Amino acid sequence: MVVRNTGWLTSLGELMIMLRRACVAGLRDPPPARVFLDQLHDVGVRSLSIVGLTAVFTGMVMALQLGYFLTQFGAKIFVSRMVGLSVIAELGPVLTGLMIGGRVGAGMAAELGTMKVTEQIDALRALGTDPASYLVFPRLVALIVMMPLLTGLADFVGILGGMVLAYFDLGVSPNFYMRSLLQWLTVADIVRSLVKGVAFGVIIGAVACFNGINAKNGADGVGRATTQTVVGASITVLVADFFLTMLMLSI
Repeated sequence: MVVRNTGWLTSLGELMIMLRRACVAGLRDPPPARVFLDQLHDVGVRSLSIVGLTAVFTGMVMALQLGYFLTQFGAKIFVSRMVGLSVIAELGPVLTGLMIGGRVGAGMAAELGTMKVTEQIDALRALGTDPASYLVFPRLVALIVMMPLLTGLADFVGILGGMVLAYFDLGVSPNFYMRSLLQWLTVADIVRSLVKGVAFGVIIGAVACFNGINAKNGADGVGRATTQTVVGASITVLVADFFLTMLMLSI
């Protein structure tokens, strides 16, 4: 007899049910605006520094590596195109998703997990408040709204970091750097980057809220939920990036 482990399939189904319930309940009976504003501030404003630092040094490292490689063939003038398209197409959205998954996703899972093990979620139900509407929906909305904005910021800062490095280390002027990039950059490239940001926001929010709400066994369970969120969100973002890239390039 062959025994198949379907635990992951059950968890996926429960996650989809949670998302559907949160969207239906949130749209039918939305929580106060201050709840959304708090989540937007936590997801967006508090993540500016980590996203900006990650993007600027990623752009500089890309320019440094590609610059030395292209210089061997006398093609360092093309460094802006390679850095810009690499950052916009992949590095910007993916690194932003990984950073937000580690910072925001872990925080959401820990917060909701603590509320679950201390029975605060049960108290909300006793007061007639749907946790899916009050706790899950605002977090999903905040990530969906802020992730493309943070992705756009990462793209812009990453390109600027590459431009600074190209000017001081390779002697490529900022004016030529930007003109060369804009000759190849299209609106479709930017749209694909922002769409990935939205998709990663949904993934991070769903994984974080699901693990947090289903935490059990006290503080140890909260720690496991946080770890599962970081690992699960990071892996899912990378896998989703592959399939999204395949889909977008085929359209």
